[in-house]
Amino acid sequence: MIKSINHIGIAVKDLEQSLPIFQRLFQVENIHRETVEDQKVKIASFKIGEVRIELTQAISEDSPIAKFIEKKGEGVHHIAFETDDINQELSRIKSDNFNIIDEIPRNGAHDMLISFLHPRSTNSVLTEICQKK
Repeated sequence: MIKSINHIGIAVKDLEQSLPIFQRLFQVENIHRETVEDQKVKIASFKIGEVRIELTQAISEDSPIAKFIEKKGEGVHHIAFETDDINQELSRIKSDNFNIIDEIPRNGAHDMLISFLHPRSTNSVLTEICQKK
């Protein structure tokens, strides 16, 4: 079962230029930085209440983030929802005829298992399901 919004992913061209904007806007200083080689991205994230904002920059031209920015520009990339059992949740979602991009969860930032649903089945919203390892 989905229990909460975990984070909102924002695609950016340059973390070092974008991060100060969001730091000023939300008055945050505690920034988590991480590189996720599997997804070819580096992130800077911070929490607003219980929800994390995740600024994501491509580290390779073939990264999904690079492709997204090339096609749509910078902006909201995805919304991630947390569950306690990602495999059970993916099974439920699949049985309800949603298209799953990652049928087998993979490693994501913040020591999470993640899987994306295809935006074709969610009104053009890229949706991530995640679970703490």
